[in-house]
Amino acid sequence: MKKPMISHHVASAASGLRHVFVRDLEMMALIGIYEHEKVDPQRIIVNIDLSVNEGDGPQGDDIGHVVSYEIVVKKVEQIIADGHINLVETLCEKIAAACLRDKRVAAARVRVEKPDIIRNARSVGVEIERQR
Repeated sequence: MKKPMISHHVASAASGLRHVFVRDLEMMALIGIYEHEKVDPQRIIVNIDLSVNEGDGPQGDDIGHVVSYEIVVKKVEQIIADGHINLVETLCEKIAAACLRDKRVAAARVRVEKPDIIRNARSVGVEIERQR
């Protein structure tokens, strides 16, 4: 019997990884290819899951020693504040790149949903995973 494959991005003591995440961050954004989407902000939902290298030994009880979810949210807010983006794919890439600038982040999974676009769907969107 084959052993199950275990991702090196699974949070565990053996791999030295933890996951820092932001769930269902709801924001208004100028996103889309249609003219009205360039002037009328629409609701998006952002989910981020970061695989973070913990480093050696105890980190201490200090915010400076960890990847802060508050900083991650501020990065998303800044990207949105920078102005209109045509594609959800582009927004995902920008968020992942911003998160991966922190050298402790080994991988970033980013999902952006547009919940108000397709009437009979709860949401539509894109999810990507990028690694260092």
